[in-house]
Amino acid sequence: MKVTIIGGGGRVGSCAAFALQCGGIVREIQLLDAAAASAEGEALDLLHGAAFAADQRIYAGDYARAADSDLFLITAGLRRKPDESRLDLINRNVVLFTQILESIRTAGVRRDCLVFVVSNPVDILTQLAVNRLGLPSSQVLGLGTMLDTARFSSLIAEELKAAPTQVKALILGEHGDSMVPIWSSAALNGLPLSGLPGCTAAFQNAVFERTKGSGAEVIQRKGGAGWAVAIAIRDVVHALALNQERLLPVSSLVRGAYGLQNICLSVPTVVGRGGVVRQVEIKLWPKELQGLQQSARALQETLAKVAG
Repeated sequence: MKVTIIGGGGRVGSCAAFALQCGGIVREIQLLDAAAASAEGEALDLLHGAAFAADQRIYAGDYARAADSDLFLITAGLRRKPDESRLDLINRNVVLFTQILESIRTAGVRRDCLVFVVSNPVDILTQLAVNRLGLPSSQVLGLGTMLDTARFSSLIAEELKAAPTQVKALILGEHGDSMVPIWSSAALNGLPLSGLPGCTAAFQNAVFERTKGSGAEVIQRKGGAGWAVAIAIRDVVHALALNQERLLPVSSLVRGAYGLQNICLSVPTVVGRGGVVRQVEIKLWPKELQGLQQSARALQETLAKVAG
């Protein structure tokens, strides 16, 4: 698989490139950035470690060289300010994102290529990509709540003093203020978390509130996220490249699941080589379903303002 990272000279794009290099699955990584020198520098730095990593082609390029890409990974965007919600970013990022989509479309890309959106606000931008690229909606997906899910599971494990990989817990809905924690299916090595001593309502609320504020916390302390989001990106890219058909909380166009229609947000989604294979409607607690539907309404309201 050839992956072109648009925004590859930035923090998230370069961290993603490193994660993909270490993963050793994709065969070719092209870094593309408006700041060409930054992309060239990151590509050179990665190239210097290639002998100890994997047999891949890694280089900085442009849209003409990207035309044969199997996957466009879009990480370019303006950074979120510490007190700014992800949805507030739409007013500053949508023009840039539209220009990127136009560049992809006019590059003469393959009809079977995949587009993976990481830039924020990811659900709104994923919807714009679905609407404007002219590709089948199954070939366009966003990172959605993958990073939130990773944070959520890791923080639960930290509080319970458990092995992080044994905690399985989901965040669904918007990657933003209306995200929904799915405690009904959260488990520790198969054991329901809701039945464990100490997993009280107060515990659940505290962990979720920290999860929801994690992005702002990282921005305040180091300027922006990089490593955790790169690991989340790697998992999705590997599911695509290897046709793993993994169930992941990515953002994609929902048409019917949970009573939702024509909106991009995260629901349990099987991801394989062709992109979105199918969406899975797991049973939720009533308050979780209500939260998911409210999340969709919040996104639809914002999308209507963008469309206007």
